[in-house]
Amino acid sequence: MNTHLRNFCIIAHIDHGKSTLADRFLEFTGTVSKRDMKNQLLDSMDLERERGITIKLTPVRMKYTLENKEYILDLIDTPGHVDFNYEVSRSLAAVEGAILLVDATQGVQAQTIGNLYLAIEQNLTIIPVINKIDSPAANIEKTKSEIIHLLGCKEDEIIMASGKTGQGVEEILKAIVEKIPSPKEAADQLPRALIFDSSYNEFKGVVASVRMVDGELKKGDRIFLMTTQTPAEILEIGYYTPKFQPATALKNGEIGYIVTGLKEVRDCRVGDTITSLNSEKLGSSHSPLPGYKEVKPMLYAGIFPNEGDGYEQLRDAIDRLKLSDSALIYEPEHSQALGFGFRCGFLGMLHLDIFQERLNREFNLEVVITVPSVAYKIEKTNGDKLTIHSPQEMPEPNHVISVEEPWMTLDIITPKEFVGNVMGLISERRGRYKNTEYLSTGSDQRALLHYEIPLAALITDFYDKLKTVTSGYASMNYDLIGYEKTDVVKIDILVAEEPVEALATLVWREDAQHIGNKICDSLKDSLPRQQFELKIQAAIGGKIIASSRLGALRKDVIAKLYGGDVTRKMKLLEKQKKGKKRMMAHSKVNIPPEAYLAVLKR
Repeated sequence: MNTHLRNFCIIAHIDHGKSTLADRFLEFTGTVSKRDMKNQLLDSMDLERERGITIKLTPVRMKYTLENKEYILDLIDTPGHVDFNYEVSRSLAAVEGAILLVDATQGVQAQTIGNLYLAIEQNLTIIPVINKIDSPAANIEKTKSEIIHLLGCKEDEIIMASGKTGQGVEEILKAIVEKIPSPKEAADQLPRALIFDSSYNEFKGVVASVRMVDGELKKGDRIFLMTTQTPAEILEIGYYTPKFQPATALKNGEIGYIVTGLKEVRDCRVGDTITSLNSEKLGSSHSPLPGYKEVKPMLYAGIFPNEGDGYEQLRDAIDRLKLSDSALIYEPEHSQALGFGFRCGFLGMLHLDIFQERLNREFNLEVVITVPSVAYKIEKTNGDKLTIHSPQEMPEPNHVISVEEPWMTLDIITPKEFVGNVMGLISERRGRYKNTEYLSTGSDQRALLHYEIPLAALITDFYDKLKTVTSGYASMNYDLIGYEKTDVVKIDILVAEEPVEALATLVWREDAQHIGNKICDSLKDSLPRQQFELKIQAAIGGKIIASSRLGALRKDVIAKLYGGDVTRKMKLLEKQKKGKKRMMAHSKVNIPPEAYLAVLKR
C-alpha cells in the first residue's frame, strides 16, 4: 500500500522564493545535514546560483513524521520563467499536488497564473501559500484577496510562510499530508514508468528520472523504452536525496531514477514509457503512457562553431544539452559564410541566452549565433507551401504569393498607474487589445491586460522595454494561438561591402528603414576598429536603406620626422593612404560574438 506517499511540486513566478522554501523543507525534515546545507541547494548549476533563477527541475525525497506515522514526500522543484514552462508541465504530470507560492511583496504575477492553469488542467490539488511575509514591503491582505479572486478558495486555506526564517514550513508539510491524495494503487499491474527528465553521467551513462505509474521495477530487470523501441538493463535504481540513493526497487507511485547504461542520449526521450522486457507479460494491450505534448519552439537561431573544425564538438555538446533540456529542438544546417552548424529552436530569448552560456561554460565552446527569427509559412507562385525558420531560406520576393506569421495571446499584470504606458508600448508593436481585469481593489490596484500580438514583436527586446515602462513592476505570460498574413522583407547586412549572412533578418516592410539604421548603429558601436575605414550597410535586395561608417585606426607615420621639407611628410601620408586602400579591397573583417549579441538585443 502507498498511503504513506505524497508527490508534489512548487509552482510560482520567477523569484518568488521556490528554491529557498525547498531549502527549508530539506532542513526541517533532516534530509540534508546542517554541514551539507547551502542556499539554493537544489539549484545544482553555477549559472542558476549566479542568476538566482531555477533552470532545471530537480526531484528530491524527504521523510516527515506526523502523529507517529512516517510519510515519504517526493518534491519536484520547478523553474518560474515562461521560457522554461516545459519543465513545469513535465513536473506536473508526475505529481498529485502543487504548492502555489505567491510573493507577499509582489502579489500574483503573470506566470503564477500561467503555471496555475497548467496545474488545474492536470487536476492537481492546489495548496495556496503566501511567501516572504517577514519582508517590510509585504502586503499580505492585498495578496490574499488576489489569491481568493484567482482560486475561489477560503481565506483560512491560505498558509502564511517565510522561506527565509522557516515560518509556516511545518504547516505546509502538514497540509501536504492531509490534502494531497496518495498515488492510485496499481502494484499488481504490469510495470510502467514515465520518464519526466534525463541526464548524462560520465560513469553511469544515461540516467532517467521516472515516476512509477504501475507495478514495480527492480535492479537487474531487463527493460524496454516503448517509443524509441530500445531494450536496456537496470544497472542501478533508487531515489534522489538529493544525491543518488540506490535502492532495490521502485514501487508504484514512487519518484526516482533508473541508470539505463545507454550511451546514446537519443534513446532515452523525455515523455517515453519504461516497461519490463518480459515477453509473457508484454502483450499488445500494454500501451505506453500518454507523454507530453510536443513542445513548439517560439524562435529559431543558427548556432555555428567559431572555428571551422568545431562542428563535431558542437554536435556532441548539443546532444548532451538536449538530454537535460528537452524543450530544445535542433537540426543540422549549412551556411555559405559560416560553414556547418545547427538551426536550433528555443522557447524565448532567455532560453537562447542560457543555452549559449552553458555551451561556453560546460563545453568550453565559442559559438556564432545568427539573428533569431520566428517560423513563417510561405505560399509560392508555383503552389508550393513551406515553413521557413531563417532569413536565408526566404525565397525571392517575385516567387512569393503570401507570408503568414505566428500570433500569440499575451497576458500582462501591471500596477494600474502603468496601464497607459503598457498600452502605448503594445500598440507600437501591433498588438490587439482584448480586455482588462482587475485583480484587487483599493489604491494599489493591479490590472491584468489581455492582448493578441505577433510573436516577431516579442522576441527581441519587448520584455526589457516592458520592464522599463513599468519601472520593473510588470510581468507577462504568452501562448501561441495561430498564424495570420503579414508583409515581411529580408534585410541583408554588409560589412566592408561583404554580406554577413548571420546578421540577415526578416522584418515588417514599414519598419525596415528604422531597423536597418538601428543595426548599423549597433554594429558601429560594437565592432572593433580596423586599419581602414569600415562601411556598414543595410540593404533590401540591391537597394541600400541605411549605412554607417567606422573610422580607421590611424598609425602616426610622421611621428619619427622632425623639421625638414614638408614633401617628406606628404610622401609618407600618401603611402599610408594607398596602403589603406589596398587593405580595404582585400581584407576580411572578423566579427566577434559580442557584435552578434549586440544586434540580437538591438
